[in-house]
Amino acid sequence: MALTAQNIAQEIEAASKVGDPEADQLVSDLIDNKEIDGVNALFRTINTLGPDQDLSQLPPRLAEFLKSATAEPPDWSDADVKAAEGFFDHHHGEASMLQGTVGLIGTYLSPTGAFTLRSTGRLGGVEGPGRRLSQSSRLFVDMGKKGAMRDGTLKANVTKVRLVHASVRQLHKKSGEWDYAKWGEPVSQKYTTGAACVFSTQILQAMEHLGIEVSKDDRHGFMCAWHYVSHYLGTPEKWLLPKDADEVERMWNQERDKEWKKTDDGVFMTAQAIKFYRDLLKPGVSDAYIAVTRVGLTDKYADMAGVPRSPIDFAAKPLAEGHKAVSGLGSGLLGGAAKNTVGVNPYEKAVGIASKSFNEIEKYALTHDKDDQPQMHQELHDNR
Repeated sequence: MALTAQNIAQEIEAASKVGDPEADQLVSDLIDNKEIDGVNALFRTINTLGPDQDLSQLPPRLAEFLKSATAEPPDWSDADVKAAEGFFDHHHGEASMLQGTVGLIGTYLSPTGAFTLRSTGRLGGVEGPGRRLSQSSRLFVDMGKKGAMRDGTLKANVTKVRLVHASVRQLHKKSGEWDYAKWGEPVSQKYTTGAACVFSTQILQAMEHLGIEVSKDDRHGFMCAWHYVSHYLGTPEKWLLPKDADEVERMWNQERDKEWKKTDDGVFMTAQAIKFYRDLLKPGVSDAYIAVTRVGLTDKYADMAGVPRSPIDFAAKPLAEGHKAVSGLGSGLLGGAAKNTVGVNPYEKAVGIASKSFNEIEKYALTHDKDDQPQMHQELHDNR
């Protein structure tokens, strides 16, 4: 049975206690044999996972895992692939920027997620935002690359992320310090499904808040892309996000306030992300980033995460409400802007500045060091 608004509460509770047994067994063995660093280096040689990919240079058990983990395609059609590619044809820059701002900070609003990331060391500590964005940027770039869902490029990247998740679970298990009664399984199937919601339907909602029109077909395409990603992250069929954007939005709206809370870990990590952007960008551009993040999340969740206010936000907010009223964005339909939009979107300039700058940030994130590929952990570095 697939996730629906009717069964999600029960299923999500069950998912909080489940990891990824197949990946966990492999990674536990790699950690025990101190092979993680060597496998991370080999990751750089695997750019696709097509049927003819040569995996002979990998340890046999890793090669076998990659073959078995990617043997079955997700439940989708050629029309779903075209819809996904259509979304990125129209919105790749805006969506990537929002995934790196609203999405990144949105994951910090999950108490378990924030605690897990912070306690995993560099992903959650002072170096965290840049390193995490570096690795996430590869996923965002690949999602929008023409043909990536057909030729195995995206499949390869997502499968590496699946193994990174397994390394976090196994290291916490081996540490003996993880409170399973309180937190459930580290990087559980609940966390993975929740993060998929943040990076999909929450991004669509952020686009609506910012006055960005997204057609019904493009909304469907974005959900198809995340259905694909979730499949290769090892999410069991019963917990996969539907491809129906309206159904996912209903589920997310129903569950979000049960899952998102203000925590010291979340506020700490948000502050580190804001500092990363401020250090990397000029003051005016970083103000645009903060404004876009606040509006995309809404004040309620931005305050919960500790996102500061900016002069751009104060100036634009009253105008934005007027824009919604005249353009039809206040209709409550995701991406439901009227075709004949009247007035000017006050956030258009800020979104344009942020999207253009994010191209440079992605370039920096993917080239400033060797962390442009997902990297498993050999040990925990607690920066708490």
